[in-house]
Amino acid sequence: MARSITTIGFDADDTLWQNEQFFRLTEERFVALLGAHGEAAEISGRLLDAERRNLAFYGFGIKGFVLSMIETAIEVTRGEVPASVIGEILAAGREMAAHPVETLPQARETLAALATNYRLVLITKGDLFDQERKLAQSGLGDLFQGVEIVSDKTAEVYRRIFARHGGGPERAMMVGNSLKSDILPALKAGSWAVHIPHELTWVLEHAEEPVGEPRYRRIARLSALDELVRLIEAETAR
Repeated sequence: MARSITTIGFDADDTLWQNEQFFRLTEERFVALLGAHGEAAEISGRLLDAERRNLAFYGFGIKGFVLSMIETAIEVTRGEVPASVIGEILAAGREMAAHPVETLPQARETLAALATNYRLVLITKGDLFDQERKLAQSGLGDLFQGVEIVSDKTAEVYRRIFARHGGGPERAMMVGNSLKSDILPALKAGSWAVHIPHELTWVLEHAEEPVGEPRYRRIARLSALDELVRLIEAETAR
């Protein structure tokens, strides 16, 4: 029987392995460093503003985060931030980039079960070096037939990727924790989209849930994906 889905794309950060928790811990450390210059909520808010401004210049990932922390430190101290604080910010960024990868529960088992029948593609955005490092350390690389590290996730990006890796977007599924990046643009491209919420999701990745979209599904855990895909295949075969 011909399958209605040929390709399954997976987000990486906070879908297959932990990511946001390390940004949160580093932000807490950063706010404490600047505690003499403002309330924690104010400093965090100014950091978020800097990150939002800088996405177009630095993209997603640790490097952009570190540069935004430095920019915020300069702003809140009115240009008087000590060199020692800049040094601590840089050290925190290096620690993030060297932190061991922590895969989420059932990640390998779920991918291995699906890899027998589907082409699996990792679709992640962020710094090329960091994403390649995390994939290598995760031990999951052998389960993917394609790896795409992109600067942003849009409907057109998904169309191009799913055209290269399978039967096009209509016969593809995207799986991830971000409604803004993984779900909405994949649906717009014509693909299936499965949202697996993570307890920590960056505020700039928040969006309205597309309730009522026929190709949208939501599951609580990654281990439920194999059963969901089988159910979709059975429904579409009727």
